[in-house]
Amino acid sequence: MSPRSSSLLLAAALFAAAPALAQDKVVFATNWKAQAAHGGFYQALADGTYRKYGLEVTIQPGGPQVNNRPLLPAGRIDFLMTGNLLHNFDNVKNGVPTVVVAAMFQKDPQALIAQPGQGYETFEALKNAPVALIAKDGQFSWWQWLKVTHGFRDEALKPYNYNLGPFLANPKAIQQGYSVAEPIYVENQGRFKPVVHLLADHGFSTYSTVIEARIDTVKNKPDLVQRFVDASILGWVNYLYGQRGAANALMIKDNPEMTEAELEASVALMKQQGIVDSGEALAKGIGAMNEGRIHDFYAQMVKAGLYKAGEVDLSRVATFQFVNRKVGLDVKAKLGGR
Repeated sequence: MSPRSSSLLLAAALFAAAPALAQDKVVFATNWKAQAAHGGFYQALADGTYRKYGLEVTIQPGGPQVNNRPLLPAGRIDFLMTGNLLHNFDNVKNGVPTVVVAAMFQKDPQALIAQPGQGYETFEALKNAPVALIAKDGQFSWWQWLKVTHGFRDEALKPYNYNLGPFLANPKAIQQGYSVAEPIYVENQGRFKPVVHLLADHGFSTYSTVIEARIDTVKNKPDLVQRFVDASILGWVNYLYGQRGAANALMIKDNPEMTEAELEASVALMKQQGIVDSGEALAKGIGAMNEGRIHDFYAQMVKAGLYKAGEVDLSRVATFQFVNRKVGLDVKAKLGGR
């Protein structure tokens, strides 16, 4: 054997024996139990995308008795998935040192649902409903916007306790719902397809399913943030347009109440409604954000009485350095996503 061959074999042996590069450990918390609206994150975990990006990710689900929000500023988690931008406006207003680094949903799935054949086929007709079943947090947030912008009336309000019974029993009632969840439950229990009106299609312009990080993480570990955002975006592309069976299995493990059929029905609704992949995301990639839209939503919330003009420094709500990079568009094209 030549000296050169011996050297090559030795180098190969040393390479094979070398330990794998250490993965950065990341704890990512969500705001609810595992469901299809979290699918892209579970996909990136299940198919190894996070690991490919040098991340050992633990997904920590939320739930009715679990509040993960305080854990981010306290440094006990690294990234947090929250709902819409109202949470982030509150964070800035209250001096919480967090910032939005990506928005996985171009549309907030918040919707109003009604029974078919009751005259609620148009959004405008909903304000005439005698009963509107709305939870307390909705009454003090987007319901105020509905009143100012679309003429809804407090007289119709009844509390929604996440039980479909009152809605199913009253054909003239309308009810809040998560557009990729409640319609499925209504069809399963009521045996009819409800009329679904997305608030996002009528001017409620917030982003949703946003990812928050601590300001110090963005400043001191931008590479870590970029890798987590990019891997999560690819997870969403593959979840929507690729093989998602392994991700669904992980979610069912974390949330045994969920079924494969419900997850698949929810994905179909996400695609149909353009929740994840629409608007800016079509050209700039999933997760896309822009400053103008954040300003527009805040102006609407000021008009609705939720905030005062100038009360929130909007420059601190989100950073755009990690998104709008067209990440995943090539993968989407290969998978035949449209």
